[in-house]
Amino acid sequence: MIEAVIFDLDGSMVDSMWMWRTIDIEYLGRFGITLPEDLQACIEGMSFSETAVYFKERFHLPDDLDTIKAEWNRMAWDKYAYEVPVKDGVVELLQYCMDNGLKAGIATSNSRELVENVVKMRGMQQYFECIMTGCDVAKGKPAPDIYLAVADKLQVQPENCLVFEDIIPGIMAGKAAGMKVCAVYDKYSEHQDAEKHRLADYYTYHFRELMEEGVLV
Repeated sequence: MIEAVIFDLDGSMVDSMWMWRTIDIEYLGRFGITLPEDLQACIEGMSFSETAVYFKERFHLPDDLDTIKAEWNRMAWDKYAYEVPVKDGVVELLQYCMDNGLKAGIATSNSRELVENVVKMRGMQQYFECIMTGCDVAKGKPAPDIYLAVADKLQVQPENCLVFEDIIPGIMAGKAAGMKVCAVYDKYSEHQDAEKHRLADYYTYHFRELMEEGVLV
């Protein structure tokens, strides 16, 4: 029985995965570094802080970690504000959950500043009882830490939570936490669709499907 839903942010709630490659290209370009083709795969699932450490160590960046993260926040916020839409059906699903007494939380690898700004700007803050980031826990995805922490804050047992995730490390994190996981279609990860179908309990191309099919009841 589902008592709570927990959303990943990027690629699950909002259509933003494309922009991080753009930011990485621009940011590394400032240091004369060409984006390595394996970078996205290497950092997938890492928390914001873990990613900053990885960048600093791999690319020998002169900036300290706080400066790196502050610059990423600045670069990303412009795109979130003007170029990143909420995925179709997300708000309807959140309203459905509220109307039916289901709790909702966010478990994101992104920074707290960005996720809270996105939720506030899109008028969705009333739906979420808990927002946690990978920086709030010991290990980022695919470790289960963040999902277990959100369930604890929501006071719901893990087996009664349904996770929405678009990438494989996130799906693995939700399953490792003992939760049901619904994989979300996203163009960025469509090349992994077969594996996403295999790992997740459900797969959705559009959130309205879940209400129509009674997955949440």
